[in-house]
Amino acid sequence: MLAIRLARVGKNKRAQFKVVLQEHTVAPGGRHIEILGSYDPHLKKSVFKDERVKYWISQGAKVSDTVYNLFVSNGIISGEKRKVKIPTKVSVEAPAAEEKKAEAKPEEEKRAESKEEKKPALSADREEAKEEKPAEKAEAEEEAK
Repeated sequence: MLAIRLARVGKNKRAQFKVVLQEHTVAPGGRHIEILGSYDPHLKKSVFKDERVKYWISQGAKVSDTVYNLFVSNGIISGEKRKVKIPTKVSVEAPAAEEKKAEAKPEEEKRAESKEEKKPALSADREEAKEEKPAEKAEAEEEAK
């Protein structure tokens, strides 16, 4: 079965694509039957051989979703654009994971409580130090005037 799809060419981080016709089992960058056009995603510029594209589609070549959308936006094919984004997978083991989190929470709460018991002595000293600093700043400003 023939496929019309994109083959990446161009520099690193500066992709350009050839629109190629190839056997669907061949790697996208591999051997192709015919080059049907090119696409530059940075400049949003595309060049296609309209007659050849229509010919190969009439011969039964399958078009990838992205190339199909390019053809629709350039008026080579009429129709609705296809959705290209892949949906995220929903985890089947989600209930088991939630149970583990529920079990872990009591342990975390115990640790947090023990830390809070140790903190009051330290935090009281810090609060006193914070209260002294604004007073010292106010005195320094008055002296400067």
